[in-house]
Amino acid sequence: MLWFHPALQIFATLVGLYAASLGMKRFLARHFEMRTRFPWKRHVTVGQIALSLWLLGMIGGMTVARLKWEVNFVTGAHYKTAFAMLPLLILGGASGLYMDKKKARRKILPLAHAACNLILLALALWQFRTGFQVIKDFIL
Repeated sequence: MLWFHPALQIFATLVGLYAASLGMKRFLARHFEMRTRFPWKRHVTVGQIALSLWLLGMIGGMTVARLKWEVNFVTGAHYKTAFAMLPLLILGGASGLYMDKKKARRKILPLAHAACNLILLALALWQFRTGFQVIKDFIL
């Protein structure tokens, strides 16, 4: 049970990296006039999966902490980073959903969406380090 949370978060981050690589194609085409095909639906689907898995992982991590240690918020930088990720999860998901449902030529919202989700991805990668420390301190 303890290893489900880290495994899920690693998988979610790999899915997030794939979504970012798909989004990068759109960025290059739009801002650097590079000819590339943007798989819109795949980007949307993969991005939704990554954001959902991160959110489920956050809930799962809190559940595991409560069940195993009978307390939450003891993992220091790991839980603080997770809570910093929460508004980014909401903003990234909401902006992506809005752009998918109301297609139009935009400049600012796609950049804000990309920035939000790239920061989220960076925080998820940082969580690998803090999560490894949690494993060393609390599990091994």
